[in-house]
Amino acid sequence: MILLAGADVILPGQIITSGSLAIRDGIIQDVLPAPLDRADWTVIDLAGHTIVPGFVDVHLHGIEGNDVLDGPDAVADVAARLPKYGVTSFCPTSVACTPERLNTFLEAVARARGSVATSSARVLGAHLESNFLNPEWNGAQPISCLRSPGTPGAQGAFSGDDILRIIAKHRANVAIVTLAPELPGGLDLVRDLVRHGHRVSLGHTGATYEEAKAAIQAGARHATHLFNRMSSLTSRAPGVVGAVLEANAVTAEIICDGHHVHPSLVSTAIRIKSPSRMIAITDGTAVAGLPTGSRARLGDQTIIAGERTAVLEDGTLAGSVLTMDGAFRMLREWGWTLPEVARMCATTPAEALGLRNTGAIEPGNVADLVVFDREFRVRQTFIGGEPAFQRSNAPRFQG
Repeated sequence: MILLAGADVILPGQIITSGSLAIRDGIIQDVLPAPLDRADWTVIDLAGHTIVPGFVDVHLHGIEGNDVLDGPDAVADVAARLPKYGVTSFCPTSVACTPERLNTFLEAVARARGSVATSSARVLGAHLESNFLNPEWNGAQPISCLRSPGTPGAQGAFSGDDILRIIAKHRANVAIVTLAPELPGGLDLVRDLVRHGHRVSLGHTGATYEEAKAAIQAGARHATHLFNRMSSLTSRAPGVVGAVLEANAVTAEIICDGHHVHPSLVSTAIRIKSPSRMIAITDGTAVAGLPTGSRARLGDQTIIAGERTAVLEDGTLAGSVLTMDGAFRMLREWGWTLPEVARMCATTPAEALGLRNTGAIEPGNVADLVVFDREFRVRQTFIGGEPAFQRSNAPRFQG
C-alpha cells in the first residue's frame, strides 16, 4: 500500500484540500480528506503539492530531438522521455509519409505497446495525420505524400490505396486518422474507417460547413488542432470551425501554447463546447524540450525551435515546442479551474479514446498521476502506481 499524503487532490469537479490518496497494486483504492493511521503504509508526504491525473496527449510528433518517424525504436524513445512532463499516455502522431515509412512507424507503435516499461509513458494507438489531407491546407505536411482516397491507381510513387493497405494491416494500432472529407472519396473513407473502429478526425481541410456536417453525419467525431489549418468561421460561411463548435458529437483538440490560437479564442471554444468536449494537446515536435534555435526532423523535413513554435526552414509553422505541463499551466493562467484543466488534459482525451479506468482520480482507476509543486512544475509522475519520474529534490518514500 502506498499513501500519498497531505496534497491537494484534483478530482472530477472538485478539489480535496490536504487529502490523501491510497494506492494498492497500481490501483487507486480511496481518496481521503485527511491522513490515516499510517503505520502499515509506505508514505510520501506531499504537503504543499497538488496531485492531478496523468496527462493523455493525443497529438504528439516528438520530443527532445526524437521524432516518432525516426525508425524502429523512435516511438519507445519518445515514450521514455514523456513522464518528466507529466504525460502518462500518448498517441504517437505521424505526418504524411510513404507506405514503407508508415509501415515501419506502425510496427514501432505495436512493438512499444507490447513492451511495457514502468518508466515510460503508455503508448496508445497511433494518430495518423494522414496522407488524405487537402494540399491547399497542408501547412507543414509534405505535399508530395498527399493523396485523394477516391482516385484510383498510382499518384506518383504510390497510391492512396497503398496507404490504406498499410492502415488495414495495422488496424489494432491505429486510433485516430485525420483527413479532409472534401477530397474525392473522402466521405466514403470516413465511413470505412469508422466501420473498422478508427476515430476519424477533421483536419488540414478546406471543407465547407455543409461538407463538414456531412462528415460528422458519416461518423467523424474528432477535430484536429481546432482553428489551425481548417476553414474558418465567418458570418456567412461557418466552415469546419463552425460545424465542429456546433456539434456535440465532436470532441476538438486545441493547441494551448498561446500562439497557435489566441487565448481569447481558446476560452471561447471551451465555453461553447465545455471542457468535456475539448482536448488540450501539444502538437509537440522533436524540438520540444530543446533550446531555442535547435534543429531536428519532422518526418523528412528539418524543423527549428522558436520560442513558442516550431517552423520549417522556410518559416512555415510546423507544430509546437509545447509540453503537456506547459499546456496545463497555460490553461490555468487563462482562468480555468484546476478540475477543468485536469479534465481537458487527462479525462476528456481518455474518454474520447474509450480508455477504461484511466484519466481521472477515482477509486478503481489506474494510478496514473502527476504531482505538481507550488509553481505547478512536475515533481513526480506515477504510472500504474510506480514512480516513472522524480526530480532530485522531490518528496521521497518514508518508512
